[in-house]
Amino acid sequence: MSPLRVGVVGAGPWAHFVHAPMLALHPNTTLVGVWARRPEATQALADQHDVTAFSSFDALIDHCEAVAFAVPPNVQATLAARAAAAGRAVLLDKPIALDLDGAQRLADAVAEAGVGSQVVFSWRYMPAVRAFLEAVSEEASEMGGLLGGRGAFVAGALEDGPFATPWRVTHGHLLDLGPHVLDLLDAALGRVVALRASGDPHRWTSLLLEHDGGATSVATMSATARVTTHVAGVEAYSAAGGHAVDTSGGLQPGDLVTIVDEFIRTARGVPHPLDVHRGVHLQYLLQAASDDLART
Repeated sequence: MSPLRVGVVGAGPWAHFVHAPMLALHPNTTLVGVWARRPEATQALADQHDVTAFSSFDALIDHCEAVAFAVPPNVQATLAARAAAAGRAVLLDKPIALDLDGAQRLADAVAEAGVGSQVVFSWRYMPAVRAFLEAVSEEASEMGGLLGGRGAFVAGALEDGPFATPWRVTHGHLLDLGPHVLDLLDAALGRVVALRASGDPHRWTSLLLEHDGGATSVATMSATARVTTHVAGVEAYSAAGGHAVDTSGGLQPGDLVTIVDEFIRTARGVPHPLDVHRGVHLQYLLQAASDDLART
């Protein structure tokens, strides 16, 4: 089949470091162009990859089969719904929206249009994470379930650097780091059915999670801790022992290839487990945590 024609929306750090290069370099995709709200940033990213800098979002979607989003969550929720309505598959960043209502509206638009969707929960594309989940699943089957686990993401990204963007600084680490930790604990230990939150979304947050099947876990996160090397990963335990995965190394080139390989299949009709509905489930948990923090 011919390469999948994909457009990138956004010209910030993730578009520069991840979305545009992974789509431009993959042999089975064609990066057709870029659109962002700032014309000068759009042109700079387009020039970097020798593609078109589109003057409008509608012009971009007119020229592609699928759209990859690297924009703030509230912008993504609105524009991705428009792309889906136009029949374009969507590659979404996490969280998929700023709030649960926005996430559900996006999911409804994707479902109504019948297009493919995939969310870049970056940890889930790492081989070590997939091996961890397989090992945990086997142990749960052998032991009749898991006891519990813990997850963490501690970094200083919101203190300075390219990822201290306005939406992240405003809303804090819960929306930025929370999706990674919650998603992996949920995948490893069973669907999260209840949670309690304590702390400050701009300093340090701890979550106590209850999972379907009886396991419990603790998630901790901060993006304002000035650590030399950030701490990231998840552990899961049964009566026989435990398994752990360290995700602090971040996305590697091979992981980016995996994201695109799977998005090509998603765009061409193969459902992906990390779809917009998975995004809604995580948004529900983020909303519950945010509401609990607001009450304390």
